[in-house]
Amino acid sequence: MPETPLGTIRSFVLRAGRMSDAQRRSYETLAPQYCIPYQKQTIDPSTLFEKKQPVVVEIGFGMGAATALIAEQNPSINYIGIEVHRPGVGKLLWEIEKRGLKNIRIIEHDAVEVLNDMFPLESVDAFHVFFPDPWPKKRHHKRRLIKRPFTDLLVSRMKQGAYFYMATDWADYGTWAMEELSATPGLENPYNGFAPRQTWRPETKFEKKGLEKEHRVYEIYMIRSKT
Repeated sequence: MPETPLGTIRSFVLRAGRMSDAQRRSYETLAPQYCIPYQKQTIDPSTLFEKKQPVVVEIGFGMGAATALIAEQNPSINYIGIEVHRPGVGKLLWEIEKRGLKNIRIIEHDAVEVLNDMFPLESVDAFHVFFPDPWPKKRHHKRRLIKRPFTDLLVSRMKQGAYFYMATDWADYGTWAMEELSATPGLENPYNGFAPRQTWRPETKFEKKGLEKEHRVYEIYMIRSKT
């Protein structure tokens, strides 16, 4: 699979999604507190939170339901969600308020630029990518997020011993991502293939619909080597 320069092809298309009144209110009132503006300057992600704890970055959290639940169940971990679609940002902000969460921050921008410009080397304890857009048509495969050199960027931002965890219900994308990640220096696969389901990951609404259609979920769990 040929490499594509970072940032030249977007892995997403901005859609004009409608925000509910609750999402709009949450966005207007809570974004100043929980949303971190994109900037071309590195930051220490641990300083964005009240408590200095491990930092997990989720790329493309959708409507944020699973993100909020994971954060609620793991208060000793800080979570940064990166998402470009404003209705999803508004919904996660609503979840933050509803659940009284203190360990989530949001960056509303392209993940490639955020990681490249804002995150220092070896500053992230884990990356989550749950059910990314599979871009199933062959002519659109170039838009898939999980490919080199983006995977090399991910590894450069991971601390030694950090993990990368992805789930998809598209077999072709699962195979594609496994090949790209396996070819990325610095990653080790403790399962020598697809991983079993990590029991702490909640089932998403999107995932449930796929399972009802008898789609198999392909999970990839890799660790940043310590050498």
